[in-house]
Amino acid sequence: MEKWFDSAVIYQVYPKSFRDTNNDGIGDIRGIIEKLDYIKELGANTIWLNPFYVSPQVDNGYDVSNYFAVDTSMGKMSNIEELIKQVHLKEMKIIIDFVMNHTSDQHPWFQDAIKNPHSIYRNYYLWSKGHMRERPNNWGSFFGGSVWEEDPNKSDEYYFHLFDKHMPDLNWKNPEVQRSMTDIAKFWVLKGVDGLRLDAFIHISKADFEQQNLEIGQGKYPISEDFYANRYEVRTYLQSFVSELKQVNPDLYILGEAASATTSLLVDYSVRDHNLCDHVISFRIFTDQIQKVDQMPNEFCPVKLDLTKFKQNMANIESKLDGISLPVLYWSNHDIARVLSRYGNSNDPNSAKSLAIGMYLQRGVPLIYYGEELGMKNAVLSDPSEFNDQKVIELRKQTSLDEETFLKKISMVHKMAARFPMQWTENKIAKSWLKGESLNINVASEEKEQNSILNLYRKMLKVKSRELFTNGTEIILETPEEVFGYKRFFKKEEGIVLSNLGNHTQRVNIQSSKKYSVILSCGKYVVNTGEIVLGPWASVVFEKVGEK
Repeated sequence: MEKWFDSAVIYQVYPKSFRDTNNDGIGDIRGIIEKLDYIKELGANTIWLNPFYVSPQVDNGYDVSNYFAVDTSMGKMSNIEELIKQVHLKEMKIIIDFVMNHTSDQHPWFQDAIKNPHSIYRNYYLWSKGHMRERPNNWGSFFGGSVWEEDPNKSDEYYFHLFDKHMPDLNWKNPEVQRSMTDIAKFWVLKGVDGLRLDAFIHISKADFEQQNLEIGQGKYPISEDFYANRYEVRTYLQSFVSELKQVNPDLYILGEAASATTSLLVDYSVRDHNLCDHVISFRIFTDQIQKVDQMPNEFCPVKLDLTKFKQNMANIESKLDGISLPVLYWSNHDIARVLSRYGNSNDPNSAKSLAIGMYLQRGVPLIYYGEELGMKNAVLSDPSEFNDQKVIELRKQTSLDEETFLKKISMVHKMAARFPMQWTENKIAKSWLKGESLNINVASEEKEQNSILNLYRKMLKVKSRELFTNGTEIILETPEEVFGYKRFFKKEEGIVLSNLGNHTQRVNIQSSKKYSVILSCGKYVVNTGEIVLGPWASVVFEKVGEK
């Protein structure tokens, strides 16, 4: 039976960067309330809200110190309650980030755990003794260095942190942790949120700490996902958690973040009668080709999308999830560089348009990152410290690049540069929590321009709302490498989507193309008998309606 979220169009709001109503440089909840009509007019019907909880902001809100309150920089509880109310009055839905793998080290649980080794909260976290003054094992943190940090109170134990050292991991083996986290989630479900985006849920189970990563050539502390990602116990913990929440609200939407999940794991996590996730976000739909740059390590080099593998990945995901769930369709989010900086041509507006048409008219749930609909690219940040990344600071010391060149190169690829504030008017942003070069991209200008990227997104999402593109089946077509094409089918309706995702003209053989009517396009194209000629970054969407 179809659920409301199977026809969701999700708009991701990064609160600190969306809309600032009190001119302190930080976006706030009131700003989101003010712009709900804008989001609805775009064609989105669901908002995903990044963390707004009380936090020291070591990792921009993903280090939570109080799950039951709103960070004062963004507002107060009454603002969130009003936001939920207004979203529902506009017949929309709201889902919130639920940070379940770790807390802040300033959370009362952790503070009690380090003050008193016999505290019940000690076992809320993961501790292990070292060996001969060495850490318990050589597993690497996603933020660099070891996953192990010394007990601040100098016991002989270390605590585990998969991310920043100020974000200790929770011990989900402990039934009290499971109960406490479920109670927190229930609190927000009872507040009226329609769903939870489960942050880093694939990491809530870890292997025994005695094991070492024996890979050679990966540094002193190699990333060791076999030991702390997608382990079998994740399903057990998740089933218990989700089943309790769905007793409170059977229609609650569970959107899982499984960054490293294979297609097979996407399927496993998405089987609905197993009380796991309804939909899952995986970063593995993208296959990047690193474009090597002098003095830059691979992680800070620009990338090019391997279109052949991308099309294979999309076909594989579509095929494997058919009859089970829906793919989550996205180009950007807060954890990666914006799509125009990664794969697009920021000098050609049709690049943003063609990427959108090609991705979002597939079978699946569109997930649009704030500002993407304007053609926002990564901003150039003003100082290495703005990236909040020790690896950037260290790299700056090592390179001989001048400051301006270094900042431009890092900004092009870094996730922090993808979090720059949204510009609503033609005036430059006067004050911002994130310092950088203001982008000459704003809502006011694009609303006036008939052929703007914003207005293309609005048209595209109207097309997406048709049953053909919401509920129809899909077959990915064989096309030239730079063209992404597929057919959609629903009852007697048939559609074809062709998107040129490159800078060169492409020819696509399509039988009986003259029988189709064009319902959406961008860029230059020519329809010949049996052939479509697509100019650089051009897209065309055809629809054929059979006789009733």
